[in-house]
Amino acid sequence: MKINFPATPLAERIRPETIENFFGQDHLVGNGKPIRLMIENDNLSSFILWGPPGTGKTTLAKIIAANTKAEFHQLSAVSSGVKDVRSVIEIAEQNKQWYKRTILFIDEIHRFNKSQQDALLHSVESGLLYLIGATTENPSFEVIPALRSRARVYVLNELSKEDLQKILATAITKDEVISKLEIEVKDDDYLFYLSGGDARILLNIFESAVIQEGSKDKIILDKNVYENIIQNKNIIYDKAGEEHYNLISAFIKSVRGSDPDAALYWMARMLEGGEDPLFIARRMVVLASEDIGNASPNALVLAEAAFSAVDKIGMPEARIILAQCAAYLASLPKSNSSYTAVEKALSEVRQNPLYKVPLHLRNAPTKLMKELGYSHGYKYPHDKEGNFVIEKYFPDDMEEKQFYFPTENGQERQLKERLQSLWKGKKKY
Repeated sequence: MKINFPATPLAERIRPETIENFFGQDHLVGNGKPIRLMIENDNLSSFILWGPPGTGKTTLAKIIAANTKAEFHQLSAVSSGVKDVRSVIEIAEQNKQWYKRTILFIDEIHRFNKSQQDALLHSVESGLLYLIGATTENPSFEVIPALRSRARVYVLNELSKEDLQKILATAITKDEVISKLEIEVKDDDYLFYLSGGDARILLNIFESAVIQEGSKDKIILDKNVYENIIQNKNIIYDKAGEEHYNLISAFIKSVRGSDPDAALYWMARMLEGGEDPLFIARRMVVLASEDIGNASPNALVLAEAAFSAVDKIGMPEARIILAQCAAYLASLPKSNSSYTAVEKALSEVRQNPLYKVPLHLRNAPTKLMKELGYSHGYKYPHDKEGNFVIEKYFPDDMEEKQFYFPTENGQERQLKERLQSLWKGKKKY
């Protein structure tokens, strides 16, 4: 039996037109929640919808447009510019004369540059038009502060399994073509897994599977059918976006927290999402010094070797090198003493006078400098027993301060004991 499917994708054909038929985001559209109240009271305001792909940002904007007394205009930041924005502003000015409100929906607003976003400021602030922006990127990074201050930010969550089940059931029972077919859906958990929480991908896979099996009297959809449609799970990851920073943060904190298994999981998420392996290796070099430091100095040596090896080898073999380094760093004793020490020293330098270098600490490569007293009185530690001599190495006008506080972790404990023995009888250590 040949089935003629419409050219319009299933996701568009079953897009809900009322808030009652919208699934997910109960914190925004449930009873008494902000977007539902906005629709019910026909009381508009400008706002930005921030969330993963396929979670309902465009659908919510269209529901608001269909259920409020306002003229709706939609632009895509990918293909539109300031000229298009100004055209909508001109329409809004005309509508205002007739006491008619104007909604401007901008999809992927994070792709608008600063000047394009600036073009919206006056119209949004004056209430000439109501802006609804949709973005998958953190507005804190991608939307200019002046525009953020004029629009609320509503966060959309990834759709739950229950939400996806309801959306799939709607497709099976409500779509004009699919509802006429005898369909048995098996392994729906695997279908939800493949979608990555994206309703659009869920419906695209489902429709493609139905089309593939459409010649059969009874269509049975199972894991084998889904795998024939799509070979890889949808990995939500943008190497230039917020998820990039979220995952590397989770990775670093897992290593810092001495959990190699969690570190490997987050690393796998980044690699599977297409992250540059050198970026991960570079962060481990920093981490080896910042979070492990002198508790295990070899950490920096291994991290640097891993970076060099990853650069030479490349993927996919580089994943093994990264895994070895991450597991090793996570398993080591930790210390941030070097990190906190340099921060304290920098703070001291920034907040206080820059004292002169004492003469005995200055180098004296010329006869004139020696005559001026450069290096005079310097005590050479290697001439003394134990290669140590009591000396003041701070500026003459500055009180000695302690910036470096070694911990009791790993090899740093040995450093601490040595420093304590050398400086015994003095305030330091």
